Amino acid sequence: MIQTLSEKHADFFDQVYAVVRLIPFGRATSYGAIASYLGVKRSARMVGWAMHGAAKHAGVPAHRVVNRNGYLTGSIHFESPNQMAELLEGEGVQVVDGRIVDFKKVFWDPFVELAID
Repeated sequence: MIQTLSEKHADFFDQVYAVVRLIPFGRATSYGAIASYLGVKRSARMVGWAMHGAAKHAGVPAHRVVNRNGYLTGSIHFESPNQMAELLEGEGVQVVDGRIVDFKKVFWDPFVELAID
């Protein structure tokens, strides 16, 4: 039997979903920030692949994960083209032309936020 990409990387995908579940309401992070936090800095695309299938996993707020410049590049994987923006705006995050306004202000950095003292 041939394994799909998600089957081959199930553990990594589960780690991604665990981090995404920790992103607070009204905040957003990037694929690269999650990859770096998980110790695979150059694997932002793999985080993207994980997010592509996030809808199948309960409680994964996929709308809070965007590209490094705040663009809603994952919006094509939502039920409607505007759903990702609508979900973010429902949390008080301003989105204009498919990009989070003042992304630096809402950026959630797992390295900082999940630091162990």
